[in-house]
Amino acid sequence: MRSDASWVRGGWIVGIAGFALLLSNPAAAHMGTGLPGGFVSGFRHPFSGIDHLLAMISVGLWGAFLGRPLIYALPVVFPAMMVVGAIMGMFVVPLPPVEIGIAVSVVVLGGCIALSVRAPVWAASIIVAGFAVFHGYAHGKELPSAADPISYSAGFVLATGLLHVAGICLGFVNDLPNGVVATRSMGAVIATVGIGLLYRAIGI
Repeated sequence: MRSDASWVRGGWIVGIAGFALLLSNPAAAHMGTGLPGGFVSGFRHPFSGIDHLLAMISVGLWGAFLGRPLIYALPVVFPAMMVVGAIMGMFVVPLPPVEIGIAVSVVVLGGCIALSVRAPVWAASIIVAGFAVFHGYAHGKELPSAADPISYSAGFVLATGLLHVAGICLGFVNDLPNGVVATRSMGAVIATVGIGLLYRAIGI
């Protein structure tokens, strides 16, 4: 019990620190205008914003928590629907406030992990697919301004996939003593940071 409490307490400390960091620094990877283009630029872009980074890790982490077939399905569903969102963004298809949708994705995905939500395959896939559209849309609006959209997109998708894999690897702690508590604590941290992102998005 003492070990479990330590995991939870440590998770909330990190979460509060992340929340404070959000209030003092820009957080989104897609707040600027225009893209330099190129594979390297596309690969680096997901790592430059905590919103996309945490959402990608959460997809892999939640998939690992849910197990087969979702550990494999969710990291495929997200990039596929992100492409759909990107196309919608390029053609400026009307969509609810994108930054709010992205922030909500971090809150919900982190919350699903923190609360041990064992959604059925169809429900988890719909949740992830819906949020993927918002993430893809945000970057799709910027793609026409990229110097090399195809290479940029390839780098971006590869980095997204690696972030999914990172989340899955983090999910392996479930097999360790108190591993579920550790996973849920990570989810709580992610959701807490997501609340900070949502606060910033609503304030824009």
